[in-house]
Amino acid sequence: MDLNQRASGVLLHPTSLPGPHGCGDLGPAAYHFVDWLAGAGQRLWQLLPTNPVGPGNSPYQSVSAFAGSELMVALEPLVERGWLPPAAAPAFPAHEADWPQVVPWRMQRLREAAAGFFARATPGERDAFDAWCAREAGWLDDYALFMAIDRAHRARGGKGGWWAWDAPLAAREPAALAAVARELADEAAFWRFAQWCFDTQWAALHAYARERGVAVMGDLPIFVAHHSADCWAQPDLYFLDEHHQPTVVAGVPPDYFSATGQRWGNPLYRWERMAADGFAWWTARVRRALALADVFRIDHFRGFAGYWEIPAGCPTAVDGRWVPGPGAALFEAIEAALGRLPIVAEDLGVITPDVVALRERFGLPGMRVLQFAFSDDAGNRFLPHHYEPSTFVYTGTHDNDTAVGWWQRCSPRERAFAAAYLGCGDGADVHWAMIRAASTSVANWVVFPLQDVLGLDGRHRMNLPGTVEGNWRWRFDWAMVGPEPGRQLGAITAASGRAPLVHLALPEHPAQGHRP
Repeated sequence: MDLNQRASGVLLHPTSLPGPHGCGDLGPAAYHFVDWLAGAGQRLWQLLPTNPVGPGNSPYQSVSAFAGSELMVALEPLVERGWLPPAAAPAFPAHEADWPQVVPWRMQRLREAAAGFFARATPGERDAFDAWCAREAGWLDDYALFMAIDRAHRARGGKGGWWAWDAPLAAREPAALAAVARELADEAAFWRFAQWCFDTQWAALHAYARERGVAVMGDLPIFVAHHSADCWAQPDLYFLDEHHQPTVVAGVPPDYFSATGQRWGNPLYRWERMAADGFAWWTARVRRALALADVFRIDHFRGFAGYWEIPAGCPTAVDGRWVPGPGAALFEAIEAALGRLPIVAEDLGVITPDVVALRERFGLPGMRVLQFAFSDDAGNRFLPHHYEPSTFVYTGTHDNDTAVGWWQRCSPRERAFAAAYLGCGDGADVHWAMIRAASTSVANWVVFPLQDVLGLDGRHRMNLPGTVEGNWRWRFDWAMVGPEPGRQLGAITAASGRAPLVHLALPEHPAQGHRP
């Protein structure tokens, strides 16, 4: 994928797709969405992390940095293969994912499909499964066993994370691991099967998108969750005490938006230990990311230059300190193993010169968010006249309100500035004004949340940072889309040189020599 081309894309997480099974997945609606993107002249589909979700159903607090979300496995192909008997789905809401209902129902259907596979799979299907398991064993074996042990632990009434398991298992004593692997072999096989389904379905969808000129952009959180297969499998790579508890955790310092900062709680890496083996874990993680996407965004890129270290006992981020990150050494090691990296650096927030230098050294595009542009004056770096070609521009991200919602809630001063700059008057079409301003800028790439293309208000936002409940639920249906948003997006994309002129729906050129 050429990050220097001039193109446009849409941000939509697969769980937001329509479908009868409670949340969007990798089934028919995903293929329809790819067709819609191509028809609107879009060359990029940007996703949120596709890992299994964690607390609050967040994809940014996953139990694995390598696994795919079992909830995205489409059920239709499993029925077609004869592994899963047909069954009517409950009457799930159409416009949101009701996770407390969706998760147990979908997981039960996956378990039925696994039982069908292991009972009725053809020799060719079994060979394909076994070959995939062998190829992905480097992360898959730990993940499958982690999930199997954790489920058994909770079935006995156990609470807490992997550190609360029986001590020999938490400490990964070889004899204990061998014994539990035998005991829970069937359960671990289920998790391998679910991951195989995700990978095979994703590979087919990814190939379909490529055939239609649509690249896929993934999202790589910088940190991993404490309760994760990654942390359990290699605890020596994190700042943990003898009880497997973090001694320091991740976050960001107090700023204009929060007097106490943000305490994320992820364990921090022991970068010197990662460097000792040539950053092998990070290289494997990036290799996996590149197997699933054509390009990916690294969240909180500034943390590689310097990160905010918070004592684990501090309830807020106030008492943290800046600590140097791995810097160029990390990216040099990964590039030595994998070649030049198609990475977009999420360089929002407080950005210091060392962060800019690191990004520029490796030629990584940065990000700009148009909603941030109107809080002061014409010197604001998020205004389009300050953009540079090596930039990914957004009207908003998954953490922002929608463009319409932002307009409705911003200050009178911001609204007046935006109206004058964007030429959107009373804001009736502020979303199109923002899309047009981003598209006509010099930035190589522009990406718009689907909510902004559809002109939806703040009731349709994906996430409200600093809150736990009610996030990551939004879904749309095709009736909300209709023909006009795609036509208008395609016209703006073509007019700004990001798609062929055919997307302008212009009349045919007059015959040669004809004069009106």
